[in-house]
Amino acid sequence: MKHVHLGIVGLGNIGKFHAGYLLDKKISRCELTAVSDAFAPGLAPYQNRPGLKTFASCEEMIRSGAIDALIVATPHFLHTTIGIDALKNGLHVMVEKPISAHKADAERLIAVAQAHPKQVFGGMFQMRVEPRYKKIKQLLASADFGQLVRVNWVITDWFRTEAYYASGGWRATWKGEGGGVLLNQCLHQLDMLQWLCGMPKTVRGFCQLGRYHNIEVEDNITTYMEWANGATGVFISSTGEAPGTNRLELCGTRGKLVVAEDNKLRFTRNESDMIEFSQTSKSGFAKPDAWNCEIPFEPAINPHGILVQNFVDAILDGTPLITPGAEGMGSVELANVLLYSSLINQSIDLPMDSKAWENKLNELIANSRHEKKVVQTTAEDFTKSFNK
Repeated sequence: MKHVHLGIVGLGNIGKFHAGYLLDKKISRCELTAVSDAFAPGLAPYQNRPGLKTFASCEEMIRSGAIDALIVATPHFLHTTIGIDALKNGLHVMVEKPISAHKADAERLIAVAQAHPKQVFGGMFQMRVEPRYKKIKQLLASADFGQLVRVNWVITDWFRTEAYYASGGWRATWKGEGGGVLLNQCLHQLDMLQWLCGMPKTVRGFCQLGRYHNIEVEDNITTYMEWANGATGVFISSTGEAPGTNRLELCGTRGKLVVAEDNKLRFTRNESDMIEFSQTSKSGFAKPDAWNCEIPFEPAINPHGILVQNFVDAILDGTPLITPGAEGMGSVELANVLLYSSLINQSIDLPMDSKAWENKLNELIANSRHEKKVVQTTAEDFTKSFNK
């Protein structure tokens, strides 16, 4: 194979975004040759385009021979079934976040991918190619930072209106999404948290369901985490708070890293390790000398496209994936376990029992009585939602 024929299933916000840069030939050695969506109006803009086939049935597209690889950009619960079907039919697969709606489904999808090692299986976690987070990861592994002791991430600038939640009948429902702000808006931050710091060993979630909106899932959360080395952390988020905050702090024994709303990365470095200083200082109120620096960076240009190009290169050349699909398990598990902890009102050690959460989620789905009136959303609203 010298060229990848690519398909997209799901033409909502993110599916249309992927289609846009693929049709503009922004990815080398790759061509968008098919799209699929069960919602007929979603297919209309792509019909009658030369070289592009449209399918109302994803199953038909997967078996059509028109594509070598598939981007899955559907509502969450379809990621697992479509991903498994595509892998079993010989396609390479890139799954949008989350790779599955819950951990048990993620385990099923990953097992099928492992049983088909010749197929490339990637996850769309584009924050991993952003220079600021790549630099943070580098610093966390360096002697300049020392040992991680505390993590704070407050990301409450995901403000959403009732119109947003009414734009799709699947939105903010147990059956359609399997969760709220944790599984939908915060998946990339949860992926980044575990990519930078590793998975915590114990968590405790405090989640409010429908605190600010007429929805059945969580829209306001405060969570606590502990790592095996004794480090602690909090992760706070909301879709009902305005103006909101986005601030990440990572504190080590040798310094502190901060990323705030101005998107600047600041590093305060202690002259000496704070624990060693405490143990040897003769003064009760002394502090290690410190210096401050601002680390410059430029945002990645089309980080989604970077991952798709890497996906194509992995198919054609065997290039290692930047974001292997199996690594999407971490963010799914964190989204699930923080919510599950809140619902059962207790701390949970990781790894979590995936079957226990699946059973609880099925119970929530079975007992759901939530109904929403679906309203139309403008193209401008879609763009704002994606860019957030």
